Amino acid sequence: MTAIEFNTKILNERPSLKSFALSLTRNSEDAMDLIQETYVKAITYRSKFEDSTNLRAWLFTIMKNTFINAYRRNVKSKSFIVKGDELALQRAFKQNSYNHSESRMNSKEILEKINALEDQYKVPFTRYYNGYKYEEIAQELSLPLGTVKSRIFIARKILMNELSHFRN
Repeated sequence: MTAIEFNTKILNERPSLKSFALSLTRNSEDAMDLIQETYVKAITYRSKFEDSTNLRAWLFTIMKNTFINAYRRNVKSKSFIVKGDELALQRAFKQNSYNHSESRMNSKEILEKINALEDQYKVPFTRYYNGYKYEEIAQELSLPLGTVKSRIFIARKILMNELSHFRN
């Protein structure tokens, strides 16, 4: 199949690609971007397509994988935002102060706030802060992984609110 024939065939699949893209993104602008990325990848990897196979299925697979990869990238970038909150909390723990008595008072206040947390939040949070992985905490406490992550997140938010005066 020549490049022109290939391009014509993939352009003829536009209506079905558009429907599939809308079902994935639920947004017309994002769907159009996804279609465009699918076309670019299809043209780039045209040599991988075998003439005897289903072109529509091949294009749908490219689109689905592109969508999933973009979603994963987006989730990772959101987790970096959470890491920023963690850094602020760590800054509160390790606040550099030239007045050591004030620093000791700050550490005492932080520890009091942590100890004031309900056990369901305090235990997973302190384990996580001490370097345990989510999976290890879940196994140790016999809780689902999602519950552990949720409780650590809630503990972090509570502490961030109660220790907001430490933020710069």
